[in-house]
Amino acid sequence: MTETVARVREDVRAVAETPVWSMVPGELGEVLVAVTRLAAQVAQLQMRLLAQAERSGVGQEVGATSAANWLAHTTRTTRPAVHRAVRLARQLEDTHSDVDTALANAEITLDQAQVIVDAVDALPTDLVAAETITQAESYLLKQARDHDATALRILGRRLLDVLDPAAADAEEARRLENEEAEARAKASFTMSDDGHGKVHGRFAVPSLHGSMLRKALEAFANPSRHPDRPRDVLSRHRLGLAFMEYIESRGEDTLPTAGGCAATVVVTMSLETLQGGLTAAGLCDGSRISAGEARRLACTAGINPVVLGGPSEPLDVGRRRRFHTKAQRVAMGIRDGGCTAEGCDRPPAWTHAHHEQAWGRDGVTSLDNGRLLCPRHHTLAHDQRYQTTTTPGGKVAFTRRT
Repeated sequence: MTETVARVREDVRAVAETPVWSMVPGELGEVLVAVTRLAAQVAQLQMRLLAQAERSGVGQEVGATSAANWLAHTTRTTRPAVHRAVRLARQLEDTHSDVDTALANAEITLDQAQVIVDAVDALPTDLVAAETITQAESYLLKQARDHDATALRILGRRLLDVLDPAAADAEEARRLENEEAEARAKASFTMSDDGHGKVHGRFAVPSLHGSMLRKALEAFANPSRHPDRPRDVLSRHRLGLAFMEYIESRGEDTLPTAGGCAATVVVTMSLETLQGGLTAAGLCDGSRISAGEARRLACTAGINPVVLGGPSEPLDVGRRRRFHTKAQRVAMGIRDGGCTAEGCDRPPAWTHAHHEQAWGRDGVTSLDNGRLLCPRHHTLAHDQRYQTTTTPGGKVAFTRRT
């Protein structure tokens, strides 16, 4: 083995400086094919040697943790590349002897060998019989005569469709269920305000919901709905405008209720702003929008004035109702900004309307006698084991009685 490798290296070195410009195209092509096949044979030999080197502990005498690491260091090859070769060597030696033989005979390239091994090893052994796995390897080796590694990889993904359609259906169903479950488990959505009038976000959702969202946005972005806009391709900007319209077009009746009210953004502005003034309007989360934007929204949305103590909505219903009205909930949401327990950051939509003086103790259902508390703190407010105190900032502090 040592003498043969040395001789081959010497022979290759002997022609390293030989000019190739004088070779005719036919001869040049033959040599290129031969060198490509030689590379496959050399790769197979290298992997055989690597597998044995790992078993023999090559490199231990100099403190190397493995033969692969020793070879990477000695030859200045990247460790990932050498370890990939070791893994393939073990696979060829242990379970893919036919692929190993084909590579040694230069019937396939190293890339094709890797693709075949990966495709066969990916078959579900709990659904596929052993003879089917053997057939799969033979099938791909045969296809390698006419297909490169990329085409083989595509064929490898559909192996079961050819060899065992019933198992293919079961495997596809299992794979899809696993992918869908993983997608749901990893679904995420983040938004952050950059402080300059824009909110940036990222999301990850299952493919089904991504398709649903894209279809909706494409419908909103249809140029026929906006003849005033340039009829360009479906650009990121056009999709962004469509997303804005999609959000604004959601009717109140299509949204779930939270805390007794629909999950609707409340815009607070003065009558002067509504009638053409320049004063900015406020949103229920503390954000500010321009007067022009507020008036634009008012043109397409129902106006429900929130005037504390005003005549448009009764904010004090006394003892006639036990539960706070929608108008009272909206007003408390604007006033309290969320749960009023000290240190709690639950938003208004996640809270309950709590009577400061309990209804059962002649408390009235009014804005002054109400405050927002999240379910956890609302429970504590009615728990006799806790006493409450109002802080100077208007928050509620809970202390366990001793």
